[in-house]
Amino acid sequence: MKLTTAVVAFLLAGTVMAQEKVIDKIVAVVGTNPILKSELEAQYQQMVAQQEPVDGNTKCKLLEDLLFQKLLLAQAQKDSLEVSEDQVEQELDKRMRYYIQQFGSEEKFKAFYGKSSEDYKADLKDNVRDLLLAQQMQSKITSDLSVTPSEIKAYFNNIPQDSIPLINAEVEVGQIVKKPAIKPEAKKEAKDFIEGLRQRILKGESFATLAALYSKDPGSASKGGLYEHIQRGQFVPEWDAQAFKMKQNEVSEVFETMYGYFIIQLIERRGEEVDARSLLIYAEVEPTDLLNAKLSLDTVFTKLAADTISFGEAAARFSEDEETKHNGGLIVNPYSGSTLFAMDEIGQVDQNVAFAIDKLKVGEYTKPMPFTTHDGKQAYRILYLKKRTEPHRANLVDDYQKIQAAALSKKQQDVISVWIKKKLADNFVHIADDYKTCTFSNKWVY
Repeated sequence: MKLTTAVVAFLLAGTVMAQEKVIDKIVAVVGTNPILKSELEAQYQQMVAQQEPVDGNTKCKLLEDLLFQKLLLAQAQKDSLEVSEDQVEQELDKRMRYYIQQFGSEEKFKAFYGKSSEDYKADLKDNVRDLLLAQQMQSKITSDLSVTPSEIKAYFNNIPQDSIPLINAEVEVGQIVKKPAIKPEAKKEAKDFIEGLRQRILKGESFATLAALYSKDPGSASKGGLYEHIQRGQFVPEWDAQAFKMKQNEVSEVFETMYGYFIIQLIERRGEEVDARSLLIYAEVEPTDLLNAKLSLDTVFTKLAADTISFGEAAARFSEDEETKHNGGLIVNPYSGSTLFAMDEIGQVDQNVAFAIDKLKVGEYTKPMPFTTHDGKQAYRILYLKKRTEPHRANLVDDYQKIQAAALSKKQQDVISVWIKKKLADNFVHIADDYKTCTFSNKWVY
């Protein structure tokens, strides 16, 4: 058993709204922590709204998730675990950014809930603190667990043959990236230029006009640099640091990000959301510098083709992509955290990669090819197809990472079940009569 994503989402999104709409009663108590009917109903309605499968036992499963969360919380309180105000605020800010983004604006959020995001945050604060304490307690129980190769093999061998999962076609892809060097004088020229624009704005020229004429930000230049309804965390940290400390109509100093040099003008701030004008100038890459990047990778490609260096070693020595160079050059799947991609997943992450590897055989490399990095810069890269699997039943050779993760999850669940049984002996638990017929994974009431 674990503190599920569904319960987390409920704790941070559903409680306040539900308590306003449902006539409440206590359906269970763990220690001194009650579980309200509104909590259970809010989570159930959220599942329905998200079109997740529900059946006659869904509410019982949700109740057991909540019982586990409250037991974690009770033990965290006994163990005097603590979370800081900063941790609570960071979690609140992160969640509120997500919720407002889902609504599209602060105004739509306020119209739906009948309160501002700041007021909503205040209502959720205790729930968030309880959630963080429960997560900390769960981490204390399971964080040191690992599985050995023999445990992984035993786990897989114990899966009934007709229950071994079907794995879709997958690929494992690596890359070696070379970015063109930008000359110091080009960076200085860009910084001086944007500082000149800033001075013109301070002397009375229109920020919007200058942004439309000179900004290199394709997302806002055509709108005079205007960005509306931007939540904290939506842009790079340097941009946030400026925007969320400025006064209305103030123009920032020039600041540098991975995209280049910015100035911004705050139009309005509403809690964790701003409207602002933004102007970007970056140093231009000289064609000769881009060519030199390609030539540098041509040399690497020659070494790879001659088999005088492994791809992983070449990535560690020559790649300028910090996310992959220390990982054997392998691209990590953001959806799973592994290096394996279903073909539709890699297309969602980078369509150009999907096209480039389509005709490669396992073990082959592309020649250096141009691409645009995540920060919008021109660069070159070599792609490598390390592995390609056809649809198949899971096995220990092709699917070791997946089986390892499943074995670890099973071990964690077993440890948690033992922990629950032990802690229930030390904690008061009551479940209302309406739910005593539920079939639970653990025996919550004796």
